[in-house]
Amino acid sequence: MSLVTQELLNQITSIAQQAGSAIMAIYQQGFDVEQKADHSPLTEADTAAHQLIMQQLVALTDDIPILSEEAPELFIGANEQGRYWLVDPLDGTKEFIKRNGEFTVNIALIENGKPVLGVVYAPALEVCYSAAIGLGAFKAQGQHPATPIKVAAHQKSQPWRVVGSRSHAGESMQTFLEKLGQYELIAMGSSLKLCLVAEGAADIYPRLGLTSLWDTGAAQCVVEQAGGQVVQLNGDALSYANTQEVLNPYFLAIGHSAMDWPAHLANTPI
Repeated sequence: MSLVTQELLNQITSIAQQAGSAIMAIYQQGFDVEQKADHSPLTEADTAAHQLIMQQLVALTDDIPILSEEAPELFIGANEQGRYWLVDPLDGTKEFIKRNGEFTVNIALIENGKPVLGVVYAPALEVCYSAAIGLGAFKAQGQHPATPIKVAAHQKSQPWRVVGSRSHAGESMQTFLEKLGQYELIAMGSSLKLCLVAEGAADIYPRLGLTSLWDTGAAQCVVEQAGGQVVQLNGDALSYANTQEVLNPYFLAIGHSAMDWPAHLANTPI
């Protein structure tokens, strides 16, 4: 039996927003930047958001383990029902440091390898995406109530609207774009890239570089509940079942069905 309810989605949205407030307090006052063991940046905002989310999730569901980017060593694996919380307390730390506002709080509930509830909150932009299986996908801006969102159908006569990373571009992406045909590129940071596909502002997000489970889980739920897909290059859905391997394979977030995918790209190595 699924835990997913509107009440739970509201509670997780509130936790993400509280974490966002903690992040913004540090964002506005200034902060130091450290380097983690993998040379990725870490700020006190990452730590503050992590501590708040961990405390709140334990209080809410103490029987569901938590896999957080800031403490993966504490994760004991999914529970007997195959559930765990997947958290990135501050996704887009590089964007946070650049002060461009394109960073998010990501919280997802995973059941048997699939994201069934997800919240992506961008506190500097005051935008919140939320979704849950059976409930749909939503976007709330500022103090306005959340409204349903849906992926867009790509018009064959129009260029592909491709969203790409603001901080992580590479040769594979350029090769993909050359194969795609006519396109217009939208630069964006953090998990907001997937959310642009979910709300119909972009047609596709090709991620041809490294990401981790916590970078994508919440936003994948938003894309899927908005009618889109997040698939590996072989067509299989991006899975969260194997937590021993936290790195994702390359993937595509697409707002259209596979039937609409350009034939010359099908099964083509990138």
